[in-house]
Parts: sequence; structure tokens; C-alpha cells
Amino acid sequence: MEMFEEFDAATDWVEKNLDFNVNAEVSVFEVNIRFVGGLLSAYYLSGKEVFRRKAVELGEKLLPAFKTPTGIPWALLNLKSGIGRNWPWASGGSSILAEYGTLHIEFMHLSKLSGNPEFAQKVMNIRKVLNRLDKPQGLYPNYLNPNSGQWGQHHVSVGGLGDSFYEYLLKAWLMSDKTDEEGKKMYYDALQAIETNLMRKSSGGLTYIAEWKGGLLEHKMGHLTCFAGGMIALGADGAPSDKTGHQMEMAAEIARTCHESYARTALKLGPEAFRFDGGVEAIATRQNEKYFILRPEVIETYMYMWRFTHDPKYREWGWEAVQALEQHCKVEAGYSGVRDVYASTPNHDDVQQSFYLAETLKYLYLLFSDDDHLPFDHWVFNTEAHPLPVIKKDKTDRPNEVE
Repeated sequence: MEMFEEFDAATDWVEKNLDFNVNAEVSVFEVNIRFVGGLLSAYYLSGKEVFRRKAVELGEKLLPAFKTPTGIPWALLNLKSGIGRNWPWASGGSSILAEYGTLHIEFMHLSKLSGNPEFAQKVMNIRKVLNRLDKPQGLYPNYLNPNSGQWGQHHVSVGGLGDSFYEYLLKAWLMSDKTDEEGKKMYYDALQAIETNLMRKSSGGLTYIAEWKGGLLEHKMGHLTCFAGGMIALGADGAPSDKTGHQMEMAAEIARTCHESYARTALKLGPEAFRFDGGVEAIATRQNEKYFILRPEVIETYMYMWRFTHDPKYREWGWEAVQALEQHCKVEAGYSGVRDVYASTPNHDDVQQSFYLAETLKYLYLLFSDDDHLPFDHWVFNTEAHPLPVIKKDKTDRPNEVE
């Protein structure tokens, strides 16, 4: 974005003040995608050594999370003591699919940049554990016990608790310069199971992805699930040639459904979750699902759909979101989430999430930029929208040793 002075000031701050030696419990997943991902990205975009050093140092502080009987990491880790535990609410002490499954691409880069294979080994072992388990209908449950290596309750979601696991299977393959065949197969197999078991079409013709609870469907789609339009579009080209067109259609249908969830509100911003039952379509029916916290997933999907189709409607939809954000979320000190997108006057929650800057605004910037600004053949975005370079296979066409 050519904001060089701000970047230099931030670099200086990282050099002098960013200290990981804190006696605090953190989310391994959030620290990985926001901090490790952000530092790696800053290094690759700027070449400044301080970012590489800090990324590796923080990666090393996360390694004790993997000290479990199975190697499936804890969700929470005290950075000073190295003691880990899981969220007390998660199915019988389970680890969460979207948390332990969203470390792969950052950890592959940590091994590449540090020369320490341990990071790559930790995330490859997670795949090993998953591959030897039975998948109900080919689906991955959201909960896995790190002690026993068995699934917790059979809940499946492409939204919260599941989402970025699927994204990282595809992106691991793309980031490996398409050498990670295991990641590729896991992704396309999972997508097929999702399409068969979770994708449905409403009577009004909207395609949505439901939640699966022990074989029963809950006809609810979360805002988080709207990332799947972009994911499916990104993966369509790598699918068997007879499936590419079909996957692009699925992606476009999901994008349209998610746009409808925005269009059917008073503020033209989407709710946290929307339902397809009792005669409603793409509308939130519960008060605690009517909020909008500046999330990026719908705009992320518009950006991918624009890049792959250049259909002007995706820029039009993105511009609708820009206008709504300016009109209803902009406040004196920044931007705020709103408590009810169906109320004509916004009630602000007084929080600007860090992903608003990292993701929502970045995807909008890219939606209105040329395709050669962070082109997809060279860059893969982590799930916090931090761009990481494709690790090119060496000249002899062998994957490098990290893979």
C-alpha cells in the first residue's frame, strides 16, 4: 500500500517492544494465525530480518503445546511455563479441528526459515493422526481428544470450529507448489463429503451449507461459513477437469446466498448466523445471532470470485459493503461492530476487531486492485489474510526437504 513511514514505525516498535516472555495464557491458534502469520508475512514482503527472527522465536514458544500423548496440540498455552490445556467447554477435553488444523502453512514456513524441521514434523503428525481415524460419512468432527486420539461428539461444521481446517488443506497443497499430494487428496475428499452431507438448496433457490450434529442437520449458516465460496473457487482449477465448472457454480451460489444475508437486513451488513427454516431464508431469527462484528468472510469470497470471474457484480457487492461500513460502523476513533443489523439505527458494540484491519479492509483493497497485486500463483493468504509465498519446488522437480 506504499505506507512506508507507518511500516518503518511499526518495524521499529516490533524491534524494541515486542516481547513474548509473558506470564500469560494464550490461544495457540489465534497467536499462530495473527502473530506468527503476520510476522512471517511482514518478513516476506519487506525482507527485514527482525520479522523472521521474531516469527521463529514465537514459533518456538508455541512448541510445548504439542506435548500431548497424540501430538494433537492444546488449545491454550502459558507462554512462560509451557503448560497447556483445552477449552473447558469443548466436548470432554477435546481439541478443536479449526484450531489444531490451522497451523500447517505457518509451521511449514517456520521450518523453511529456521532450518528446524520440528515445526513441519509437528503439523505433519497431525495429519497422520487424522488419516488413521474413521471419518463419519467422510466428514471430520469438530472435536478430537488429544489424550485418546479419538473423536469427541460428532458435530461437523464448515463454520466456526471447523472452517479453516479445510481451507488449510487446499492452501497447503497450493503453497507447496502443488507437490503436497496428501493435502490435495484430503481437501477434495472432504469437499465431496461436505457437498453430499451439508450442502442444501432452500425452497427459494439459495444454496447454503448447514451444520451436522450426529447425522441431523441444523439449517443454519454462519457468517464464518461464507469464506467457503472463496475457498471453493480457489480450489476449482485443481479439481478433476469434469468438476471445475461445477465447483465454480457452487462457489458463485454460496457467494449469492451470503450477499442475500446482507441485502435482507436494514443496515446492509450481514448477521453472525442466518437460518433456512420455518419459512425464513438467509435471515437471523435469534437475537444473539443478529450482530455484525466487522467480519471479513463475505468480502473475502467477493474478492476471490472477482479474481476468478471478473463479473462486475462482485465489485458492486463489495462497494455496497463499503458504503454500509462507512455509514453505520464508522465512529470517532475507528470502526465499531453493531448489535443488530435489522435495527434501522446502529447500536455500536464499541469494539474494532484486529481482523477488520488484517482481513476486511485488506480484502476490500484487493477487490478493487489489479490481479497482479499479490497474484494467487505466487501468494497464499493465511486464514488471517496474511500473504505467504508459494514454496517453489526446486529445479529437479523434487519437493524441497521441508515438504
